[in-house]
Amino acid sequence: MKFGFYSPYLSTFGGGERYMLTLASYLSRDHIVDIFWDDALLKAPISRFLKIDLTRTRFVENIFKYGFFKKAFTTLGYNFIFILSDGSVPATFAAKNILHFQVPFNFPKATILTRLKLKKYNHIVCNSFFTKHFIDKSFNISSRVIYPPVDVKSIKPGPKENIILSVGRFSDTQLHPKKQEVLIEVFKEVYKKNPSWRLVLIGQAKNEDEKYLRKLKKSTRGYAIRILENLAVEKLRSYYSQAKIYWHATGFGEDEQRNPEKMEHFGISTVEAQAGGAVPVVIDRGGQKEIVEDGKSGRLWSAKAELYEATLSLIDNPNQLSSLSVTAVKSSRKFSQENFLKHYAKIIF
Repeated sequence: MKFGFYSPYLSTFGGGERYMLTLASYLSRDHIVDIFWDDALLKAPISRFLKIDLTRTRFVENIFKYGFFKKAFTTLGYNFIFILSDGSVPATFAAKNILHFQVPFNFPKATILTRLKLKKYNHIVCNSFFTKHFIDKSFNISSRVIYPPVDVKSIKPGPKENIILSVGRFSDTQLHPKKQEVLIEVFKEVYKKNPSWRLVLIGQAKNEDEKYLRKLKKSTRGYAIRILENLAVEKLRSYYSQAKIYWHATGFGEDEQRNPEKMEHFGISTVEAQAGGAVPVVIDRGGQKEIVEDGKSGRLWSAKAELYEATLSLIDNPNQLSSLSVTAVKSSRKFSQENFLKHYAKIIF
C-alpha cells in the first residue's frame, strides 16, 4: 500500500509531528510511505530529535501548497493519506483519508465547502476527549480519540530524590504557555516549609524566549530551583526517574471554554513523568484530567493554594506518595506506543 503524510508544522518538531511520524515509521516497515515536505534535509534532524526511525520513508514534494487540481491528481495515487490539521480541511482524493486534530479549535460552525471536503475523510481523529469536544462542536461531526504515543518503556522509576519536576517550553508567547512563573511562586512557599526539596524546570528555549527565561532565572535567586533548557532526552529521562513529584500549570488563569487552545491539549510530559514514578500534581484543566485520576494516579488542582496544599500533603505522607507513584506507573501504560499503533491498525487495515 501507498501512504502519504502531511503536517504544515513539520519543521517545529512538536507533539503533533511525533504523533504523525510514529505512525509513518511503523507503516514504512511494510509499505511505501511518503511525507509531503519540500526540504528532504529535514529528515535527519527530525529523526534525531524525536528519536523516530524515518530511514524507510520518502520526503516528496509538498503538493498541499498547490491548488485543487494538483492536489486532486496527486492524492488519487495513494491508498491512504494522513493530514495533521492546522484548523483547515485540505482537499484529498486518496482512497482513504484521516484528518487529525491536536488543537481544540473553537470555530464558528463549518462552512458548506468545509463540510463537503470533510466527506472525503474516512476518519477524523483527536488526541484527547478535550480536543474532541471542541472539534465536534466546530465542525458538527463525531470524531474519535486516539491518544498520542508515549515511549513509556524508555522511562523507568529509579532511586528517588526530593525533586519536584516540571517539563515544558520556556515561553510566555506560545499557543499554550506552561506558566513556570506560577510554579516558582508556589514552590517558594513549599520551600519555606521543606527546604530539603528542589524544583527542577526543564524545557526547550528558542531565541525569542530569552527575555522570559531571564525573568524566570532572576526570580529563582535564593531558592533551590534549577532551570535547565534544551536538555538531551537521556538526561530528561533521568530526571523523570529521580523526581518524586511532577507539576504542571498550563491553562492557569485562562478561560477553558473561551480559549481551549491555551490549555494542555493532552499532556505527554505528564505521562512520561508517571512512567518514571513521579506523582503528578497537575492543573484540573484540558487533557490533564484524562491522564490523572485525582487521589488514585496523582492529584488535580485549580487554585495555587490547592497546588501548595496537595504538594505538602504528599511530602508529609511518604506512604501515600509511594502508593500513588506505583499507580501512576501503571496508569502511564495505557498511553504506550503499542496501544497507539493497535488503535490505528484497526482503522487503517
